[in-house]
Amino acid sequence: MDKYFDNTSMFKAIYRWKWHVIIITVVAAVCGVIFSGPAFITPLYESEAVVYPSINDPYSDETFTEQMIQVMQSNEIMDSVVKDFDLMEHYRISTGYKYWKTALISEYRDNVRVSRTPYDAVVVKVLDKDPEIACAMVNDIVRLFDQKLQRMQKSKSLQAMKMYEYSLSHQEKFIDSLRDRLNTIASEYGVISVPEQSKEVSKAYINGGNDKAKELKKNLETYGPEVIALTERIVSESEVYSYTKYEYEEFVRHYNTELSFTNIVSEPYVSDKKAYPIRWVVVVLCGLGACLLSALVACLIERKSLQTK
Repeated sequence: MDKYFDNTSMFKAIYRWKWHVIIITVVAAVCGVIFSGPAFITPLYESEAVVYPSINDPYSDETFTEQMIQVMQSNEIMDSVVKDFDLMEHYRISTGYKYWKTALISEYRDNVRVSRTPYDAVVVKVLDKDPEIACAMVNDIVRLFDQKLQRMQKSKSLQAMKMYEYSLSHQEKFIDSLRDRLNTIASEYGVISVPEQSKEVSKAYINGGNDKAKELKKNLETYGPEVIALTERIVSESEVYSYTKYEYEEFVRHYNTELSFTNIVSEPYVSDKKAYPIRWVVVVLCGLGACLLSALVACLIERKSLQTK
């Protein structure tokens, strides 16, 4: 009796049981071929798109690619896809089932994958038993992402528009009040343009002066500084108003423009070859597993028989 069950005895045991091991391996491989067929496992077809984000404004500290993935994986887009393709019926999930929502989400997450490439692009992959539905779902996810970003952009633009409208309204009223004060000084005291009128008063005094020139001189001394200050303030406020209006019009353009937030690098297509299951992998794994298991059983039987001698 061998004292130790070494590698030599193991290979001898396998050799003695070689036909059993071979037959079991072949049978397991055949079973793998049969049970990986469409009669037992529904074949799934894959469709994918590769897109780059073209988001203009960041919504957080995340990169644009990370933001795109977050939006595409959101419950809002998932619910829209479920509704668009009636996935409850398509996945054969009954609402009478107690955990139908969990089952639906699990099935959706298993079949829909959104991931990042090493080059900061986003890959949208969909597996489905119908290749046309898989392709359509990929297109729908990209479309829904665009719509979601458009709504977010329009909402942001609308808030900014309201803020700028409020600011423009107050600036207009303030500039109008300054102009009204200038008009009042001009109509009541005759002070319109301080530099030019000062020259006229100086000429009048050189020529002997008169009561009208004296009165204008007095009004210029009294209201001249205010007129100069009002004029400068109107100019500066008008510049601020022009800049604010330009910013407002930019947000109006953004609000009224239908923007695209995706650059599609690779369009999805209807696959003509199933992606799951990969039958040769199933057959190899079944055969290899059966071979190893049967060899192990043969070694154990041999070892037990040696110990009983």
